[in-house]
Amino acid sequence: MPLPKRQHSKARGRKRRTHWKIRIPSFSRCPQCQKSIIPHRVCPFCGYYKGKPIVAITVKEEKKKES
Repeated sequence: MPLPKRQHSKARGRKRRTHWKIRIPSFSRCPQCQKSIIPHRVCPFCGYYKGKPIVAITVKEEKKKES
């Protein structure tokens, strides 16, 4: 395998890595339940997408408190 004749400078490697960033996902409001959701996805809280029910969300029953 070929090898580089000279070592690349630190600046050259850092210039290449300047675009390696972690993006913060954007959020929008669900028109049904007004909770924050990722755009273009089914709402995980109410199951609606574009004003239509897509997924039936079932609510877990709370555990009974034993005293």
